[in-house]
Amino acid sequence: MNTKLIGGFILQADGEFVQKDIYLIDGRIQFQTHEPIEKELDVAGKLIAPGLVDVHVHLREPGGEHKETIETGSHAAAAGGFTTICPMPNTRPVPDTKEQLEWLQNRIEETAIVRVLPYAAITTRQLGRELTDFSALKESGAFAFTDDGVGVQSADMMLQAMQKAAELNMAVVAHCEENTLIHGGAVHEGGYSKEKGLKGIPSVCESVHIARDVLLAEAAGAHYHVCHISTKESVRVVRDAKKAGIRVTAEVTPHHLLLCDEDIEGVDPNYKMNPPLRGKEDREALWEGLLDGTIDFIATDHAPHSAEEKSEGIEKAPFGIVGLETAFPLLYTNFVQTGKISLKQLVDWLTIKPAETFHLPFGTLKEGSHGDLTVIDLEKEKEISAKAFLSKGKNTPFLGWSCTGWPEYTFVGGKLVFAKGKVTS
Repeated sequence: MNTKLIGGFILQADGEFVQKDIYLIDGRIQFQTHEPIEKELDVAGKLIAPGLVDVHVHLREPGGEHKETIETGSHAAAAGGFTTICPMPNTRPVPDTKEQLEWLQNRIEETAIVRVLPYAAITTRQLGRELTDFSALKESGAFAFTDDGVGVQSADMMLQAMQKAAELNMAVVAHCEENTLIHGGAVHEGGYSKEKGLKGIPSVCESVHIARDVLLAEAAGAHYHVCHISTKESVRVVRDAKKAGIRVTAEVTPHHLLLCDEDIEGVDPNYKMNPPLRGKEDREALWEGLLDGTIDFIATDHAPHSAEEKSEGIEKAPFGIVGLETAFPLLYTNFVQTGKISLKQLVDWLTIKPAETFHLPFGTLKEGSHGDLTVIDLEKEKEISAKAFLSKGKNTPFLGWSCTGWPEYTFVGGKLVFAKGKVTS
């Protein structure tokens, strides 16, 4: 359906607003047209942004449908203004073969309402013992390769993976965690863990893996991407690697930018995620890294769990929180409205930056580009409520937070898939 969006504002390269009508013609963005228009939508005073891009989500299907499905996860994405999402392979079974990845692609085609670009596993069953068939998985549409959820423990295995990925011009994406340093920890090893008598996960558990991997990436000539970076030491390693010309990129989550271990209320499992909320100095280092370009963009690490699972207590409950439906309003309210960053910076970190990092043709409002966009009401204010979530997961520490800047309409390929709180596709 050819659609005209009337009266919205878009951001220019200099960060200034300009009012401009946008046409969605045959699934593409146009700024003028002679084609017949079938629908007009008044978005006066609203921000028209490129569809948000999230390269780190967990959709749980297959094997974890009680937590989330491709369908419900895509609904949550649309509600949050995300039009492209990339699900991690820690499902059961794992997308580690051509057949399993093709099954997943078919399921996406059948049930998703946004673009879903799946990762394939680095190793069979994510066990770190045997490499998957990278060539076959690429042919079947793998977005990139990762064993996210676990770190690849063998340096030799990671080097082989990077060499194969480099041959195919594909990225290796890493959950960085040295298993011998975890020690059964549930939270960050710091003041909070000591106060509560909980086993802590030390910062070096992450940074030592990144230090290893950037040198392996240099040797292999590979694109190496760091998931959910969380410590000041990790930021330093990535910064130094970039200065050395190593092809490394990194992402940070909204929750690691917003919170530190001092903010954990009691022993609430909704504050439990992996990597854990680190110290205040780590959070400050993450901001420094994001602002100076060491960290390339923001990704949610949307990780839904059932209420029953999260009720098991902070030591036993699974790691992870949901984030697709709250990312933009949380970041806009707490950092754009307070003057810490500009709206242009926030939009770029959620759109064009991840798209450019992985050579995706999305995240832009250029003439002729894909008709993926979100219309955001920057003045709308409401509390974050689990009842309003379209995700099956309600596990987040941000319940009750009042935020402004809520997505109102989401278009994917020119098609309206979400409007004013409801899925339309």
